[in-house]
Amino acid sequence: MTILSKKPESRTSTAIVWFRRDLRLTDNPALRTAVARHERIVPVFIADFAAEAAWAPGAASRWWLHHSLNRLDRALAERGAALTIRQGASLAELRRLIEETGAEAVYWNRLYEPALVARDRTIKTTLRDAGITAQSHRAALWHEPWNLKTAGDEPYRVFTPFWRKLASDLPPLRIDAAPARLQGPERKPASLPLDALALLPKHDWDRGFYARWRPGEDGALHALDAFVRTGLGHYADGRNLPARTDTTRLSPHLHFGEISPQQVRAAIGRRASGIAALEADAAQLLRELGWREFAHHLLFHFPQTPDAPLQARFARMPWRRPRDYAADLAAWQRGRTGIPIIDAGMRELWTSGWMHNRVRMITASFLTKNLLIPWQEGARWFWDTLVDADLANNTLGWQWTAGCGADAAPYFRVFNPVLQAEKFDADGAYIKQWLPELARLPAEALRAPWLAPDDVLKRDGVRLGIDYPTPIVDLAASRKRALAAYQVIRNAPA
Repeated sequence: MTILSKKPESRTSTAIVWFRRDLRLTDNPALRTAVARHERIVPVFIADFAAEAAWAPGAASRWWLHHSLNRLDRALAERGAALTIRQGASLAELRRLIEETGAEAVYWNRLYEPALVARDRTIKTTLRDAGITAQSHRAALWHEPWNLKTAGDEPYRVFTPFWRKLASDLPPLRIDAAPARLQGPERKPASLPLDALALLPKHDWDRGFYARWRPGEDGALHALDAFVRTGLGHYADGRNLPARTDTTRLSPHLHFGEISPQQVRAAIGRRASGIAALEADAAQLLRELGWREFAHHLLFHFPQTPDAPLQARFARMPWRRPRDYAADLAAWQRGRTGIPIIDAGMRELWTSGWMHNRVRMITASFLTKNLLIPWQEGARWFWDTLVDADLANNTLGWQWTAGCGADAAPYFRVFNPVLQAEKFDADGAYIKQWLPELARLPAEALRAPWLAPDDVLKRDGVRLGIDYPTPIVDLAASRKRALAAYQVIRNAPA
C-alpha cells in the first residue's frame, strides 16, 4: 500500500498515538509529544499477538488487557478521541490508518521484548522511508537498557552494582498530567469492538479476579494511593509475609503501563519525606523497582534467556524427562502436591491470577529442585496464569530460583517449604486461607500434616490421601537428589 507523503507539520496536522503496554494518559511521553505537536490525535491499539511469537499474552494477561483497554477507551472518549481498535500485523494496520486519517506522524512508547524490538525497528524504518514521522519514547523504565554498562562496557549481570549505578542517576521527577481535552481525526477510522479481540475466557475460571483487581489507570492510581496511605511503613518487613497485605499489588499495573515507575517514585517520596521509618520503606521499594529495571536490562542484552539459561553450563543440567515428571507437574499446577505452603500458593495463583513474591520463590524452588523439573515448565505456567506476567520479570525470577541466571548465588540453595512456612506464615493464616480443608489443624501440623500424630488429624477431621493428598515427594530425599544434580553443574566448565 502506498503511503501519502508527509505534509509539513503544523497545528492542523494529525498524529497516531499507538498504545501498547502504556495504557494510561498521565505521564505518557508519546501522547504528550503528539498533543504538543499536532492538533488531531488518533489513539489506536492493535492486537498483534502473532508478533510476540511464543510469548503472546497468556489467559490471565488477556483478561487484564480486556478490562484495561475498556477503561482506556472510556477515558479517551471522555476527552473527545475514542480508542480505535484493530487486529493484525502492526505495520499493515498503521499504514491503513495513515491512509484513512491523513496522519503525518506515529508516536509510541518502547517495549523491550526481543521480538518486539525487532518489529518496532522495522516499523520505524519503513514509516520514515515513506516520509512519515515515526518516533518512540521511553515510558516504562528509568533508563534505557543500553545506557547502563559496567566499567568494561559490558552489560551488568549482578544486581548490586547495577542498582548502585541506576540509583545514582535517576531521571528528574517530571510527571505530565493527562490532557484535559483531545481532538479526534476529521475522518474517523473504522474500529473493532473490544469483544472482537476475544480476550476474555470462555469459562468462568476468572471469577475470583474481579474481587481482587481493578484494571486500568484509575485502578492503578487507587492502588498506589492505598499503599502510600496504609502500606508504607510496613513494607520492608511485611512484604515477606504472604498472609498480610503489605505489598503494593502494583505489578500488573506497571506491566500494562497503567502507571509509571516515576509516578510510584514521586508518590512514595512525597509521603515519606522527612519521616525516617517511611524513608527506609521507600528506599526498599525503590530497590525492588530497581530489580524490575534489572530484569529488562538482562532481557535486552541476553534475548535468549526466556528459553535458555543465562549461564551456558546449565544446559547440561540433568533434569527429569517430561514423561517421568508429567504427573508431578500436574499436581504442582493444581495445588495438589501435599506440601501445604506450595499448594496454598498455587491455589492463590489459580484463583486470583497472582501469587505473593515470597511464595513464588518457594513454589519455584520446589518445582526445580525438589521435583527436578525444568524451570521453563514453571515459567510457562506462570506466564499463562499471572495477571502480572512480564517476560523480563518472569525470566529473571525463574532463572534466579533455578540458579542458572544472574545473581544466582548460591545456585544450589534448596528452600525447605516447611521451614519457609514456619518463618513466614507462623500462625498458618495464609495456608488456612487457601487450604480450608486443613484450617482446623494447629499451626505445626498445618505446615507438615504428614508428620502430625494420627489423633490430631482424626480430631480435626483430616484424612490424608482423601481430604488432602500425601506428599508427592520426600523433601529430604529430593533435596539430596537436587544437590547431586547441581554437582554436575558445579563440576562443569563455566
